[in-house]
Amino acid sequence: MSIDSVSIKDWAVEDRPREKMIHTGLSSMTDAELLAILIGSGTIGDSAVSLAQKLLRVADNDLVQLGRLGVKDLSAAVKGIGPAKATTIVAAMELARRRRSEAVQPGDTIRSSAQLARVFVPMLSDLPYEEFWVVLLNRANRMVAKYRISMGGVNNSVVDPRIVFKYALQHLASGLVFCHNHPSGNLSPSKQDLSLTKRLVSGAKLFDLQVLDHIIVGDGSYFSFADDGLLKEG
Repeated sequence: MSIDSVSIKDWAVEDRPREKMIHTGLSSMTDAELLAILIGSGTIGDSAVSLAQKLLRVADNDLVQLGRLGVKDLSAAVKGIGPAKATTIVAAMELARRRRSEAVQPGDTIRSSAQLARVFVPMLSDLPYEEFWVVLLNRANRMVAKYRISMGGVNNSVVDPRIVFKYALQHLASGLVFCHNHPSGNLSPSKQDLSLTKRLVSGAKLFDLQVLDHIIVGDGSYFSFADDGLLKEG
């Protein structure tokens, strides 16, 4: 008997999401059903869909919150989600972040803060810790490269300006853009953010470099120092 001749009600519970995707397409799938495909199989007490629903409840049914959970978090949150299943979910979330962040590639011309946000919001918004990045631009404002300068705790990361300018000089860059995330989701620049930006702007002038913007991202949105008139030399 072919699968086409069997009612969905007769399919094994753990197979229903896969078969539903094949027969009815991705647009018909719920978040739990897509997550169940990653989970693969259920346990004696729970189907893969049931485990997926439990995981989503842990994350308040928010995929952004789910993306912030690591392997240990997922394994501890729901019985039946072991390291193998958790690793698959974390890897899928990371692939989704990387796919979204490919909106701007080396060689593309940077024209606005919104364009920069399309690079960094997917990369950094749902991280539970801070990361600080620099984007290097040539005289035509084309992106040469981007580097993570530091990663830190929930509230801050330590940034060494010497590392920033080392990369800039190595690539013969003319312009710099900085970006970091606020895990709290609060987009307002802190006193430390303002102080660091002024130091970097001042240091850049010594090397005939121009700081074009500093972007703060969090909870799917962003704040631009340039748009708000905050790029001032200290």
